[in-house]
Formats: sequence, C-alpha cells, structure tokens
Amino acid sequence: MIDTSSFLVVLAAAAAAPFLAAAADRLHHGFVLPVVVVELLLGALIGPDVLDLAQSGDILDFLGQLGLGFLFFFAGYEIEFDRIRGAPLRLAALGWAISVALAYAIAGALAAAGVVLSGLLVGSAMATTALGTLVPVLRDAGTLETRLGRFVLGAGAVGEFGPVLIVTVLLSTDAAVGKQIFLLVVFTVLAVLAALLSMRAVGHGWTFIEREMETSGQVPVRLTVLLLFGLVVVAADLGLDIILGAFAAGVILRLLLRGHEVRRFESKLDAVGFGLLIPFFFVTSGMAIDLTALVDSTRALLELPIFLALFLLVRGLPALLLYRDVLDAAERRALALLSATQLPLVVAITTIGVDTGHMRSSTAAALVGAGVLSVLIYPSLGLAALRGRARQELHA
Repeated sequence: MIDTSSFLVVLAAAAAAPFLAAAADRLHHGFVLPVVVVELLLGALIGPDVLDLAQSGDILDFLGQLGLGFLFFFAGYEIEFDRIRGAPLRLAALGWAISVALAYAIAGALAAAGVVLSGLLVGSAMATTALGTLVPVLRDAGTLETRLGRFVLGAGAVGEFGPVLIVTVLLSTDAAVGKQIFLLVVFTVLAVLAALLSMRAVGHGWTFIEREMETSGQVPVRLTVLLLFGLVVVAADLGLDIILGAFAAGVILRLLLRGHEVRRFESKLDAVGFGLLIPFFFVTSGMAIDLTALVDSTRALLELPIFLALFLLVRGLPALLLYRDVLDAAERRALALLSATQLPLVVAITTIGVDTGHMRSSTAAALVGAGVLSVLIYPSLGLAALRGRARQELHA
C-alpha cells in the first residue's frame, strides 16, 4: 500500500519551502534562510512528533535516498579541480587534518567522560563541511565564482570527501577495515574505468549529445542519471556507502564536461535534483528528527549548543589560522563560518550510530539539531561579514 496522503503532504512541504525562505529574506533583508533549513523544519513540523500529518514509508524513504544521492552528486560536480588546485586544495587538506585531530581529541575526551558513547562517530560528525548544502547558498549570493569561493570549494571538497571515506572505511559494520579498504580500491578502479569509457564516449558523441539536449529524449540527463545510480549501485553492492558512489559520479561528470558549454544541461540537472529529489531528502530527514528525545532530555538540550560551538571550533579554527597569506580578515571569518556549516553527513553518521547502538538518540538529535542551526546561522553570518567589508570599502 502506498501512503498517498503522506506523499502529498511531503510534496506540499517541499513546494512551500522556497516561498517561506523568500518571505523570511523580505522580512529581514540580508538574512539568509537556506531553503534546506526550511525543508528540515517543515519536515519536523509535519512529522510524528508535532502535527503527525505524514509518516515515513518505503516510497518516501526511497525518494529520500535518491535525493541524498543527488545531493552528494552535486557536491562532487561542483569540485572544479582547475579552480581549487594549488593553494585552495593544499590549505584545505592541511586544515582538514587539523580539524580531524581536534575533533577526535575532543570527542575522545567526551567519550571518556561518558558524555557520548562513541568518540569515533561524534568526532567524524564534527569534522565535516556541508559542501552540497553550501553550494546553492553561495550560488544564490553570487559568492561561488569569487576568490573566496575557490577556497570555500576547496575546504568543502576536502571536508566532505574526507568524511565520506571515513564513513565508508571506519564506520562500516559489515566488514573489517582491511576488507573495506580493499573494496574501496576495487570501487576506485571501477570508477576510473567508468570515467575513461565515458570520456571516450563523450569525445566521440558530443555533437549528438548537444543536439539531444532540447529533444524529448533528454539523452544527456538520462545518461547522467545512469552514471549516478550505476555507481551508487556498485558502491552498495560492494558494501560501501552509497554517498561515495554519488560523489564519484559528480566528480566524473565534471571531468567529462570540462571545456564544454553546459549551462542548459546544468539547469536540467538542477531541476531534477534541487527541484524534485533533494527536497524529499531534507523533508524526510526533518520528519526523522527525534524531537521527543531532544526536548525531553536535559542532556540533549545541553549538548546541542555545545556541538554547535564545537563545529565552529573544529572546522573554523584552521581557516582562521592557515589562510592569513591569501585571504583578508573578513574573508577568513567568512571561510571559518562556512566551513563549520554541517548537516547531510551528520544525519548519515548519526543514523549509523543509532542503528548500531553506538549513539544515544538524544545525542543524535542534538548533533542533527546543531547541524540544522549551523546551516541556519553560519552562512548568514559569513555572508554578512563579507557585506560589512564591502560597505566599509564603499565608504572609505
């Protein structure tokens, strides 16, 4: 049986989210309310802990997983290696290494004190950056193509790809670490082969692909979906996390389309991803937030602001320290705040933790709540810092 009522309510929430975000921007000009945050909040509102208008089911869960795949596909696709090579990538890698050390040291201390059950899980969650969530925000603000945008892309790419590898190798419960590394190598080989075959096909058939962009066949979109979910299935069959396959598909497509004019094509992918499937992921994720565990637990209420501050400490501190020679003070503050924006991988990691019994529901709710607040607060503050600098330069 298909729960059509829940499906319609979730679809209505996804449709309403952009209007509510735009209304908030009009009421408080300059305040950035990302659509994904509205989707999460609406999901929590219609979910079982508040209005109970919609229930999770096989169809909604499946659409949410498709949305998660597209989210990480776009995260991989936005990595333009020509733009981030050199200082952006080098500093991002060094900064993430510092973040990982900080995250595991802090999380280990929390685990030793009995505050959390698994330092590995909590530390992994704190060392992420929500590149897939930041990209639409930065694109709408006109920041993506700036000098700062290059460094944000670098920090986000490493801050998302590194934790994806951690999730794949260290947090799997199905196989030993050695076997997971072997499977990761196998997947990498298969992904490289897929990239080489795709490059050969695109090289010989680009004229045909361009011609088909405006036809009802929509061949480029169909081939992209095939590449995306083909690698997702390969990753899943190998026992790896599906987000690795989606991320790799985005990276491959970016390499394939280098040097081609693809704005029309990208608009079609945006329509499928951001217009349809990705909202299902965020709304259903909001429905899954255990608000009861958060509200009824003093521990969770105390943990939430602590985690929010730790996100900024772990991911923001390296940005403030390492980029002195390439970014000014306002840009460093913006980079620190944007790097500390976390959510999708936090949701994925906390789901693993609760399912395996290595994380309390209250801790998971506090981490996800901190992730929601980071998406709500940190990008707005980061972009506000840039606008403040622009005003100062204008009056100087």
